[in-house]
Amino acid sequence: MTTMPEGHRALVTAPFRGPGLDTLQELAHVVLDPWIDYTPLRILDGPKLAERLEEDEADILIVESDFVGPPVYDLPLVAIGSCRGDPNNVDIAGATEAGIPVLRAPGRNADAVAELAVALLLAATRFIVPADHDVRTDTIFRDDTIPYQRYRAWQLAGRTAGLVGLGAVGRALRWRLEGLGMDVLAYDPYADDAHQPLDQVLSESDVISLHAAVTPETQGMIGPEQFAAMKDGVVFLNTAREALHERDALVAALQSGKVSAAGLDHFSGERLDPDHPLTTMTNVVLTPHIGGATYDTEANHSRLIADDLCRLLEGERPLHIVNPEVL
Repeated sequence: MTTMPEGHRALVTAPFRGPGLDTLQELAHVVLDPWIDYTPLRILDGPKLAERLEEDEADILIVESDFVGPPVYDLPLVAIGSCRGDPNNVDIAGATEAGIPVLRAPGRNADAVAELAVALLLAATRFIVPADHDVRTDTIFRDDTIPYQRYRAWQLAGRTAGLVGLGAVGRALRWRLEGLGMDVLAYDPYADDAHQPLDQVLSESDVISLHAAVTPETQGMIGPEQFAAMKDGVVFLNTAREALHERDALVAALQSGKVSAAGLDHFSGERLDPDHPLTTMTNVVLTPHIGGATYDTEANHSRLIADDLCRLLEGERPLHIVNPEVL
């Protein structure tokens, strides 16, 4: 029979797996109760989390989708871990005032989102979805044509991709696109190795892919003017947030042919009306915010949070602490 470590107790409402879970179990007794295992989904708020923490006698809280706020900060917590790159589900100011360190997991889903961007790019440019439909419905030879006539496309090798945002996901996508034989331009005023201005990226790229964080300066940054500045027949990808582009402007660009194909993984409000024009376009591939939905994402954030928690408990500075002033 395994003897549980004494001392710290961790309430973990995030999915936690892999070596990170092993590390955490060495540091504390772990109560693992992931939100994602519930149907319908269970999302806890501050009062419910505080109740659970008291019930489980936990002094460490690790969350992914639950919202952390008062009265959680009235409890003697050692740390809060948010399994996100941007811990926007945690009231950071409240935690800081209470002297509670908040840890985060930057880049946890970079490879996963980059892989989905490649998948959307290939699906949109090579007509994977309508071609699949032809096979399933036995309409391969419809309208007196053959698929080779209907689904010809330009290959990606030798083309230029433009990345708007060169954070963890942008970097993970850049080498993948280069591996496909593409030249890659990048615009990011906060990255030293993204040298091209936005207007150059838009005007010279055959594929535009958005990877910026949503801020007041980036919200709606791709609108009618920016679509007009793109190459005719450009392919447009957004695996970040829909708030970065204007939906109506994208629809107009698709309808005019300025944008030849699109791949989108996010919609404001987490849904798209089934009657929306985007759902009728066979050159548009739509996925419901699944870019980071891999078990590897969970293993990555588990390792990042657990390793930083280990540093914190050993008196070292965590690598990914949001509020270092509490140390």
